[in-house]
Amino acid sequence: MQVFRLVREKFAVPLTGKEADNKGARWNSIGVELIYTASNRSLAMAEVAAHFTLATLPNDFVMLTIHIPDHIEFKKLVDTDLPEDWKYFPHPVSTQKFGDEFVFENKFCNLIAPSVVTQGDYNILINPNHKDFESITIEDIQKFPFDNRIFK
Repeated sequence: MQVFRLVREKFAVPLTGKEADNKGARWNSIGVELIYTASNRSLAMAEVAAHFTLATLPNDFVMLTIHIPDHIEFKKLVDTDLPEDWKYFPHPVSTQKFGDEFVFENKFCNLIAPSVVTQGDYNILINPNHKDFESITIEDIQKFPFDNRIFK
């Protein structure tokens, strides 16, 4: 499986969950490492663009293409698995509990979760502490300039 991660260049490698660990996000609490990726490049871009305006957008983003071997098992969440408030912004504690439990159980390396930003698409969350994580590799890194029309 290929997944995609749009990230500022200084955070591109090594692949870690430290940034999410420091801030917390929709699917993890502060102190819980989780790597956020997307099922396609457009979703990766939309997930980042949701947090910026043209004036605040850094110009040093890169798109990572990440390979997850087929033998690595995953857990998939669907809308009906989630609490009623899962789409709220700011993100609720209820969704962080899902990601935290996923990491602490350490049964699966990947959690497939529905995107709030692009309904019908999925984010793939990677547990960097799982034994299968060492099989996941970065295949490609390319500079990613945003088209300014997106922010008009």
